[in-house]
Amino acid sequence: MQKRRMVSLGTLRRFLAATMCSISIISLFLLHVHVSPSPTDQKLNDKIPTHHDPQRWTRELTPPHLSKALIAPPKLKDSIGNSDYEKLWKPPSNRGFLPCTKPSSNYTAPVESRGYLSVHTNGGLNQMRTGICDMVAIARMINATLVIPDLDKKSFWHDTSNFSDIFDEEWFISSLAKDVKIIKKLPKSRAKPTRIVKQFRSWSGKKYYENEIAAMWDHYRVIRASKSDSRLANNNLPSDIQKLRCRACFEALRFSPRIEQMGKMLVERMRSSGPYIALHLRYEKDMLAFSGCTHDLSTAEAEELRTIRKGTAYWKRKDIDPREERSKGFCPLTPKEVGIFLTALGYPPKTPIYIAAGDIYGGESHMTELQSRYPLLLSKEKLASIEELEPFTSHASQMAALDYIVSVESDVFVHSYPGNMARAVEGHRRFLRRGRTISPDRKALVRLFDKLANGTMVEGKTLSNKVIELHKNRLGLFKKRKGPISGTKGADRFRSEESFYANPSPDCFCRTEKNHLI
Repeated sequence: MQKRRMVSLGTLRRFLAATMCSISIISLFLLHVHVSPSPTDQKLNDKIPTHHDPQRWTRELTPPHLSKALIAPPKLKDSIGNSDYEKLWKPPSNRGFLPCTKPSSNYTAPVESRGYLSVHTNGGLNQMRTGICDMVAIARMINATLVIPDLDKKSFWHDTSNFSDIFDEEWFISSLAKDVKIIKKLPKSRAKPTRIVKQFRSWSGKKYYENEIAAMWDHYRVIRASKSDSRLANNNLPSDIQKLRCRACFEALRFSPRIEQMGKMLVERMRSSGPYIALHLRYEKDMLAFSGCTHDLSTAEAEELRTIRKGTAYWKRKDIDPREERSKGFCPLTPKEVGIFLTALGYPPKTPIYIAAGDIYGGESHMTELQSRYPLLLSKEKLASIEELEPFTSHASQMAALDYIVSVESDVFVHSYPGNMARAVEGHRRFLRRGRTISPDRKALVRLFDKLANGTMVEGKTLSNKVIELHKNRLGLFKKRKGPISGTKGADRFRSEESFYANPSPDCFCRTEKNHLI
């Protein structure tokens, strides 16, 4: 009996040992077996375009929550030294000045309105923004009731959005109630009779509006401004009018709640990757065609842009020498040049960069070198799903508003050309005391880029030192707004001034200590 038990126990031990060995062998085998993709994985793979797609670099290839997991924040050890890395993100000092838009003790509530100011805005989002703020100030000066402006729907952007689609209409009206009376629509009794359509003179001061424009109330009850851009001077306006412009632009003119919510989400997704740069890359077809800049483009691309310029009736300049324009610093930096520039400033390859732009001309073919230097090139199309962006995609101004929000909130903002958006973002960041705003010295940079191209200079410490030195005072420093360039006259004199909305100091800032801006 005892012998039989010992035989059974030995058999059981041999069986268990054989079973465990089999399991181990099967496990090792499975580690080397190719697993077929699941239906979910196959759908994800199907989103990757296999045909030539010029804007492929902007497309969302993975869901946002997966994308974020793949992006690691830049590490301090990846840079030359911790202190050097920290300096790249350090905002310029505000020198103790804070936003100060409260009106003076002499400022009164709006007096009885003499009529209605109706406005047709013109241009893209940022041109319309500044124009609307000017019209608030103008309405105050001529004792008018401001009608919510009609947005430009016929220009290049062909956006059908109304004011309330882009901006928080109720907030705009209520927050300016102590400055100007604002209504949503003209009363039916005033929709047609006694009205005049007038193009206000560009860069005009208070006397022009109080005398020439206000005199029209003697004959009309409705004055319609046919354009809104640059209708008010940058300088030499009463302090309370300048402060009103800041209240209108930086406090009252909020985006609509749904745009604000979407913009906030994009900012949060960028922040998950660490400090980021927002790059306003002005390398779209219309910009290049208008400016005549063709550096690094093919002969066919240059000819296409020339044809567009020739065929656009309201563009006055037709014959443009692209080399001369570039040598004078009048051309936007190319994506390749931006990559060289950021590298020379010291930003490491792992830096997340948000591209605030429309479709880049030539798409992937012109983004390759920038992408190779900075693989984490992101955009709203990459950060959000198709479904999340769907309400905005057919409205150019609403899409631009999303770029605006991410740019204003960025740790560093860089533009390749100082257009309307660059100026608007720069001014808003100054007012909110955000991080660095870097304005490339394009004229000086072109000379350095050409030396790299002809082999008389190589990338490295020498180039980096030159670029850093060139831009030590181009970081969005807090300083007094520049006046006109000496010797300029007429319209050129006003064009040479620094825009009020790009730099609202000293008008909209103050501090208790006795000090003056330099």
